[in-house]
Amino acid sequence: MNHSGHRSSLRDAIGLPRLEPPINPALVKHARERRQLVENRIADGITRFAGSMAFVYLHVLWFGAWIVFRVEDYPYGLLTMIVSLEAIFLSTFVMISQNRADAKEQALADEEWKTVQEEDQQNRELLAISNQILALTKAVHAGRRDGHD
Repeated sequence: MNHSGHRSSLRDAIGLPRLEPPINPALVKHARERRQLVENRIADGITRFAGSMAFVYLHVLWFGAWIVFRVEDYPYGLLTMIVSLEAIFLSTFVMISQNRADAKEQALADEEWKTVQEEDQQNRELLAISNQILALTKAVHAGRRDGHD
């Protein structure tokens, strides 16, 4: 058992709530924009279903029924054509899913770049203030030396 499994069972044993992972605001915005188009919602639903075990079980039942009930004779030309067409559409949905993942990564990268730029500006301002403090400190020390001489 790994440490994270041990911690979660300890967390459950003492009754601590499970915390959801933090959600990046850029991803929330991206998901909101993506949901605005019906075709995106349809593609996301199909992709989610096609990547599930329910999809696999459905196909096992379908192929089994096709063969057991002798919908057509071997070598199953119609079934082969249907499955080939399905493969074409599923490969398209895989590409759509990949494009969606790329768009998410780009949204995160854009947000991180914005943060880096803001932090860089803050660092420049802090450096300018530090240099002003250094100059004032030198001036104070120079004034003390001149006053004691």
